[in-house]
Amino acid sequence: MTVKRKAVPVWRRWLLEPAVLPLARVFVVLVCLALLATDAWLIWKARGVQLREAQVETSNLASALARQAADTLKKADTVLLDLVERLQVDGTAEPQLQRLNGLMRQHVYEQAELHGLFAYDRDGNWLVTSFGAIPPGANNADREYFIFHREHPDDHDPHVGPPIRSRTTNEWVIPLSRRLEDAQGNFAGVALATLSIGYFQQFYGTFDIRDHGTISLALNDGTVLVRNPFLESTIGSNISNGRIFKSLLPQRPVGSAMHASILDGVERLFSYRQIQGYPLVVIAGLAKEDILADWHADTARQLMVLGVLVSLIWLLGFYLIRLIKRGQTAEVELRATRDALRSFNLRLEKQALEDELTHLANRRRLMRALEDEIARAARYQRPLALVLFDVDYFKQYNDIYGHSAGDECLRAVAKAIRGGQKRPADLAARYGGEEFCLLLPETDAQGALQVAEQVRATVEAQAIVHAGCPWLRVSLSAGVHVLLPQPGDRPQQLVQPADQALYAAKAAGRDRVLLYDESVAQPIG
Repeated sequence: MTVKRKAVPVWRRWLLEPAVLPLARVFVVLVCLALLATDAWLIWKARGVQLREAQVETSNLASALARQAADTLKKADTVLLDLVERLQVDGTAEPQLQRLNGLMRQHVYEQAELHGLFAYDRDGNWLVTSFGAIPPGANNADREYFIFHREHPDDHDPHVGPPIRSRTTNEWVIPLSRRLEDAQGNFAGVALATLSIGYFQQFYGTFDIRDHGTISLALNDGTVLVRNPFLESTIGSNISNGRIFKSLLPQRPVGSAMHASILDGVERLFSYRQIQGYPLVVIAGLAKEDILADWHADTARQLMVLGVLVSLIWLLGFYLIRLIKRGQTAEVELRATRDALRSFNLRLEKQALEDELTHLANRRRLMRALEDEIARAARYQRPLALVLFDVDYFKQYNDIYGHSAGDECLRAVAKAIRGGQKRPADLAARYGGEEFCLLLPETDAQGALQVAEQVRATVEAQAIVHAGCPWLRVSLSAGVHVLLPQPGDRPQQLVQPADQALYAAKAAGRDRVLLYDESVAQPIG
């Protein structure tokens, strides 16, 4: 068989002319530039990914630290509540205070975060302490927490004060206190639990915050309680003029932002979280320099590799242009042959899947479509409808008018059935002889009956004369079956019931549409 070669289009002949080679050189240059631009975009995108991952890391770290701080304060406050209840109920007589001293010692021994426990009377004099003996003349009436409880009679919540140095051990501690009252509700003193800043510092030191990261615990007013790395000068300092306390915290209790620290000027990605139930904020920060350190190293390596790659593309590109120049004639022949074969294959494929007479899908294409649509409908549990048509008294039509007229009649019927394809997924096919079918995915019984009746009415409106038919025109009988497929169903489970409905329509007088149901299946079965 001789393959007729297609003429090469003008534009393709122009591309194969030697004059196009300068454009090829430009193309190689553009490829190199595009590669550079793409890699630059990927590098910048990797930078954004690195920053987003760091934000997630600092946010998770702040959340964990906030949970730890809340748990620590809650445990200490539980101890305080017990002390307050014992002091207000049992009183402050010497036997009760001695027993309370033993209990205080036990609490401090069991809870590593507790530095000490104290109780003071209304004048600030020491009543009892977990450290045992009370120093002569010891008085804490000048402390911030004592003044706060004395001047706020309506505040019965725990109070977290600014960091102080313990008068017992000279260590930095965080005071957590509650108000003591007498039976009339008057101020009777203060119960105090001091939390060791060293405990927090040790806990914060277990986290990897790289070379220049920080972790801070501060009051809502910006007073720093704990900071890692530890700098004693920062304990008790105020950072309320920083961006977190000035603009972010008033709007949201949780957030992240990149800005320079007001303490050391280092630009960091900070994540903060306010501790629920206590006037505290945890801030975790990673230095921008540390976050992008790996990115800088990767970028340097990537640019080195990219330089080598672009150089190779440049050299190979111009080498290939020389080879293309030598092989242009052979390329023209190959392209022409390829196009001819492609066109020939398309024609063969079309002939293999299309009915030659009616140009509808043939039975092979129909069976493929049935298998695909049944599997799809079973997967999504959607109905699948099949309408099977048959031309009434077609044998008599051929006998009366001849086979040429019969072919024209089938083409006219096929045109009407093709009109039933309302959607891209619908498929009209010639099933065999004078039998046709219409496959309707995602169509229920009512919709399928409506489409089938429209096709039947269209053939009726064509008014093709048929002297061998009782109503003297060509007509259609149709059987409809709607299936909700299950995994493993086969095409015959859709075709056979539609065929039974078709024969039931013929038995009922032809020129009608019947839906398959038990009444149709019983007489036939």
